[in-house]
Amino acid sequence: MMTEKQKKFADEYLIDLNATRAYKAAYPNVKKDEAASVNGSKLLRNTKVKTYIDEQLAALHDKRIAKAEDVMIYLSDVMKGKSKSSVLAMCGDGCQEVIEKPPDERERLKAAELLGRRYGMFTEKVELNQTGKVVIVDDIPDDS
Repeated sequence: MMTEKQKKFADEYLIDLNATRAYKAAYPNVKKDEAASVNGSKLLRNTKVKTYIDEQLAALHDKRIAKAEDVMIYLSDVMKGKSKSSVLAMCGDGCQEVIEKPPDERERLKAAELLGRRYGMFTEKVELNQTGKVVIVDDIPDDS
């Protein structure tokens, strides 16, 4: 189990990945950057601290990175016109306002194309499965 100060250090480190600053935040009695740097580096090699930081980074990564399912849902919503985007529009007398608008035809078509590619609906190459022997006959006359 980590100490409270080690946890504070790890949490501070996760903010900007600066071990010196994190160490000084967790151990306020340390004033010199050099000492904080050395001790922060040591803490980063501590197994418990390293494991905690790695777990927190993995959780952050899982929350922020879209998964394939998220992308497919988004593209489907765009294609069906269910999504909204904020755009700047003229409202008269030189004024502008932000309005919500559904995707236009071009955006919907692009989403449909990307979904179609994902499902292999638009194959440009022909897949041929041949069973049996292939015989090549050279029956072109020789003009020489």
